[in-house]
Amino acid sequence: MSKSTHYIISGGGSGGHIFPAIAIANTIKSREPNAAILFVGALGKMEMEKVPQAGYPIVGLPIAGLQRGKILVNISLPFKLLYSLFYSFYLVIKHKPSVAIGVGGYASGPLLFAAAMLRVPTIIQEQNAVAGLTNRILARYVTVICVAYDQLITTYQGRNVVVTGNPIRKSILNEIPSREIALDFFGLDASKKTILLIGGSLGAATLNKAIKENLEAFISNDWQLIWQTGKIYFDTYKDSASQNSSIKIVQFIDNMPAAYAAADIVISRAGALSIAELQVVGKPTVFVPSPNVTDDQQTKNVMALTSKNAAIYLNDKEVSADLINVINELIASPNKAREIAQNLRTMAISDADERIVDEIFKIRKP
Repeated sequence: MSKSTHYIISGGGSGGHIFPAIAIANTIKSREPNAAILFVGALGKMEMEKVPQAGYPIVGLPIAGLQRGKILVNISLPFKLLYSLFYSFYLVIKHKPSVAIGVGGYASGPLLFAAAMLRVPTIIQEQNAVAGLTNRILARYVTVICVAYDQLITTYQGRNVVVTGNPIRKSILNEIPSREIALDFFGLDASKKTILLIGGSLGAATLNKAIKENLEAFISNDWQLIWQTGKIYFDTYKDSASQNSSIKIVQFIDNMPAAYAAADIVISRAGALSIAELQVVGKPTVFVPSPNVTDDQQTKNVMALTSKNAAIYLNDKEVSADLINVINELIASPNKAREIAQNLRTMAISDADERIVDEIFKIRKP
């Protein structure tokens, strides 16, 4: 048996970091079945659950971010950072990776820094239209920077930057059914317009509140709605339209290919992963960026789309008041909706995972 090559993939904190990381790992394994891949995440974050579910081992670091207003919690941060840094050096020395890969998030900072100091080839992937703090710090040390938006070439000027796009789930590429089959899956009517609301796995408070406040308008306009509330908000909203068969309220959508196929219009937060998937499926989309994201990354993601007439932007504070008007405008102007969808689709990079792994294999140590 040939000797396996070792890789370390580090980062996480949210699905937008974790799922691209898993996609990269899966692509490495598809090309190199004997590859040994170790994930390094942050203790207590969702990667500690999601990565083992995907079949990969993970080690957790006690790294965390600054929490405003919590002085006692923040006192321990320097010690957590120092421990994480020393432990990262230990992991790199122990596993001797051919490449260390960072996908953003707290854990990628100490691990990628340790790898770079130990002369291990390093690569980071930036999913958003504005560089995250961890990646901005790491940029001066790493071998290659993979980005999803071409404007980041200027941000990382002088570095080895490659536009690769964001990896997405294979099911979005390969398992999109017809609209009729998708609507039948959800028990909906093919003759009616269908709106899909997705606010992330945990949900979005503002979007859920906006739908609740405008539910009568959905019903009076005879629109169908697939409403993903998210885990946190499901119990609050699950009975909002229990007597109306055109309103499907779910905690989480397992069959996203069917949800995308069923939708005539999508309302979504503007995380990097959601945008990458919607670019591939090419649906007219109203993006409502979360105001609670570091560096206002989601708004800047949407600005990169609206500059090319590839999306509708709706401010989080205005969503309740303006949502119905925006949907009405898209339905009343099919040519406009079609143009937005086509422009969004032209921005898609469907083989981002392959492109990133190409760069990984170029720099790996023998």
